[in-house]
Amino acid sequence: MRICLVSDFFYPNMGGVEEHIFNLSQCLLANGHKVIVITHTYNDRKGIRYMTRGLKVYYLPIKVFYNQSILPTIICNIPLLRHVLLRERIEIVHGHSAFSVLAHETMQIGKLLGLRTVFTDHSLFGFADLSAVLTNKFLQICLSTCNHCICVSHIGKENTVLRAFVPKEKVSVIPNAVDTAQFTPEPSKRVNANETITIIVASRLVYRKGIDFLADVIPRFKNNSNVHFLIIGDGPKRDLLEETRERANMQSCVEMIGAVEHSKMRDLLVRGHIFVNSSLTEAYCMAIVEAAACGLQVVSTKVGGIPEVLPSRLIILTEADSNSIYEGILQAMERIKENRKISKPSYGRRIYKTANSECTSDKKDKSKTVPISNNVSKGGSNSCLKPVDKHCNNSLKRINQKNNFPMSYNKPAVEPFTNKNGKIFVEDTEQREIDFDFLMKEINNVRSGTLCPYICNEIVTNLYNWENVTQRTEKVYERVLKEKDPQLGEKLAAYLRSGVWPFLLVIMLCHWILRFLEWLQPTSSIEIALEYPRGKKDKNNKN
Repeated sequence: MRICLVSDFFYPNMGGVEEHIFNLSQCLLANGHKVIVITHTYNDRKGIRYMTRGLKVYYLPIKVFYNQSILPTIICNIPLLRHVLLRERIEIVHGHSAFSVLAHETMQIGKLLGLRTVFTDHSLFGFADLSAVLTNKFLQICLSTCNHCICVSHIGKENTVLRAFVPKEKVSVIPNAVDTAQFTPEPSKRVNANETITIIVASRLVYRKGIDFLADVIPRFKNNSNVHFLIIGDGPKRDLLEETRERANMQSCVEMIGAVEHSKMRDLLVRGHIFVNSSLTEAYCMAIVEAAACGLQVVSTKVGGIPEVLPSRLIILTEADSNSIYEGILQAMERIKENRKISKPSYGRRIYKTANSECTSDKKDKSKTVPISNNVSKGGSNSCLKPVDKHCNNSLKRINQKNNFPMSYNKPAVEPFTNKNGKIFVEDTEQREIDFDFLMKEINNVRSGTLCPYICNEIVTNLYNWENVTQRTEKVYERVLKEKDPQLGEKLAAYLRSGVWPFLLVIMLCHWILRFLEWLQPTSSIEIALEYPRGKKDKNNKN
């Protein structure tokens, strides 16, 4: 397949949409597809650039109008976008972000050229204020002829269906993912003091992220010298936090880092014990997933799609008010303190099974304990280690499938693991870094506060990975390619259903401009772009 990912938001700009587009493109390229990215110019970055795996990025010479988005002219960029789409022989135009004007314009032009269009919505919108009304109507018009929409959460799907009047059967839910190989735990980076707890906040410092709540919560810890805040990010609300820090005389306890590159986020996250997200609205919060992958206890407001993101054992959900967030932080601190009461961490020991099926690591009475591996190798199973809820059950089934473990939750017939520098190893031919019974025990122990950072990383790895996201996105692409391209009259009728009939004149103008450009420079006269060597053969395209 030949795919064009388009958005106003891409590197060198930093954000969740930019990260999503880049990672998705890399996985699609690895699967043998032709992928290009179209965005506008960023400072001196113009023209064509090549990135990892030969990803071709078009930085079109279009001026930014507001907040990294271009001016919505609709017709002015038709010649340039048409030339790129035809030169690269694109089959699918995939737009990202409702705020991206360039994505919507390219999707409209692609649809008039007979291409298939897919749109991914990364945000939630309201219905009451004027800006939301205008944005929702514009989105309804643009998605009138879209073949398929993708949302990152179920609450996001409901929001898109309601505000853009998209048929629900044309909307799929495909969550974001995180590269857990880049976000790995490193407990040795945390403060060595036994009583010190580091709380990390990483977000844009704007009203929507609930910074006002943080300004109310932080002073409540001024008498607790063992709590240290690490605030990452920048924005209009930074002055409020600095004023709060000065007023509470907490200069030594609240550290303001400012904006940092995404590649440096992991080095800051591993310094913390607790991650706090106080957003007022979120479709899907990548920051809490990255924090959980680094082994932090997550405390987040229960808004938008956040309750869908992590299992209940990895996150403490609070209401969107300062008192509830404060109580959630205290609960997380209790879990951390419970961990420190254990003189020796549970990971790294051999896990034993007694005759009455109770799990223990006590070796005092070896006559009544037998290594689990010996029992399982004979067909037995550890009956006391079972999933504690439906969400964990589903995730653990995926862990089984990935590691070729039997679906009955039996341990693979291999020797018990040993601990090497805090990492878990199974001594088999593939050297898989996971012990399933150990994983089950750690998940059950979260209730009592015993949470291993490496197990958190393993859970997030199996819940959210880019290979799975790419496979599900490819199914959407295959589905839209099978759909028939509607006639011009059918497209106009779809636009008319939005209720903005003057927009039909704009679409007709775009159609006639494309007809004129086809006469002026026929498709056959456009030079075809050279192909970058691919890793795998594209099954859908033999060229």
